[in-house]
Amino acid sequence: MALKPEPTAPFHSVQYVLRVLETVSKHGGGVTDVQIARETGLPTGHLAPMLAMLRREGYVEQVADGAYVIGDSLILLGSGATRQQALEAKLQETLTELRDSVGAAVYISRYIDGEVKITQFAAGPRTPAVNEWVDFRSAAHASAVGKCLLTQLDQNGRRDHLSRHKIARLTSRTITSEQLLFSKLDSQPPTVPVLDLQEYAVGTVCAAVPLTAGASVGCLALSLPIEHAHRLRSAADTLNRRAAPVVLSLAI
Repeated sequence: MALKPEPTAPFHSVQYVLRVLETVSKHGGGVTDVQIARETGLPTGHLAPMLAMLRREGYVEQVADGAYVIGDSLILLGSGATRQQALEAKLQETLTELRDSVGAAVYISRYIDGEVKITQFAAGPRTPAVNEWVDFRSAAHASAVGKCLLTQLDQNGRRDHLSRHKIARLTSRTITSEQLLFSKLDSQPPTVPVLDLQEYAVGTVCAAVPLTAGASVGCLALSLPIEHAHRLRSAADTLNRRAAPVVLSLAI
């Protein structure tokens, strides 16, 4: 059923916008502005600025042949596999921007089913990723990622993890005492990045900040080769300031 625009109704009426979005969603292969106008009853003079606004906000996209398809912002309002793919793509874009901003490889990690997991990362030729010479799942006591996740667990959760992943000396700087490790975790200020100064791997320094989205345990981290260690503090501070947008991306 086509809508009949009223002289007193603004072209950006929510009712009209929703009808346009319904029409675009219905045509999975794309739909032209002429067809949208025909199905919604909106004059092209009103439709053009509305489509421009929806494109700016990411609710629709215009493909090569000029047809309109649904955009990421609209997909993110939905559910299921398509939404998950769009969310991961949005988060990857955020991580890439953050990598370029801090000049370091960046990582998203979560504690899932009792294990440390790097779920996404952004690295490049000038910002190389950490060489995972020991499985991160077995190195929570040494890595910035692992220690940041452990700080978010209670004592029983930490002991459970270490009962399955025994503390091992990875470098001369690795903490091998459970008591000392727990003491450092307990004294870690929540607003200060957790550091790894060659505790996981010789030649690499890292920092991590917690990401809190609901009950999930996660963190945002970065790594730098030792020759850039002088930038770790400032990069970690930038990471800390930029954590909020990433949390929002995760929580959409």
